[in-house]
Amino acid sequence: MRHSLVSLLSDSGVPIEDISRLVGHRNTVVTETVYRKQIRPVLTQGAEAMNDIFGS
Repeated sequence: MRHSLVSLLSDSGVPIEDISRLVGHRNTVVTETVYRKQIRPVLTQGAEAMNDIFGS
């Protein structure tokens, strides 16, 4: 859940400093390297695959 929270907030444009403080990190390094996963490319990739399967 923590990874998802950080990733969703990041993808929504919340500054990494604010996210880091929210989840209790001393600085942004751990937040950026461990917890933040960019979701949008994965979603886009999945949507494109579904378009290829079912057509647009």
